[in-house]
Amino acid sequence: MFMGEYQHNIDTKGRLIVPAKFRDHLGDAFVITRGLDECLFGYPMDEWRALEEKLKALPLTKKDARAFTRFFFSGATESELDKTGRVNIPTTLVNYAKLDKECVILGVSNRIEIWSKAIWEDYFTQSEDSFAELAENMIGFDI
Repeated sequence: MFMGEYQHNIDTKGRLIVPAKFRDHLGDAFVITRGLDECLFGYPMDEWRALEEKLKALPLTKKDARAFTRFFFSGATESELDKTGRVNIPTTLVNYAKLDKECVILGVSNRIEIWSKAIWEDYFTQSEDSFAELAENMIGFDI
């Protein structure tokens, strides 16, 4: 399980240090793809395969299902860590998430999220103000 918040810098070649606590859980190969809310999602291979099966089960005849599947798979790339614990993030994903120098890496249960520090701070500030309301809306999910 992934949890916690860490800050690292991305270099000009798109290399980002993955927190040591996340490296073992990610494994030798993992998938990074476009996430929601202008961040990137990173999945260990077993979690990616489980998600892939769910996405493949979406009805091909539904426009929203096709669009969501395209969004997720077209940005996906299989990644590995180098000897120093860095991942090389492709330029298309760096541009999508607006990663520029300072990044925040979050552990979110079965995945990691990679955010631009500025975008994360804005998102967190907005969400923090409505956290009680968000929590109240989770009642229907048996939390």
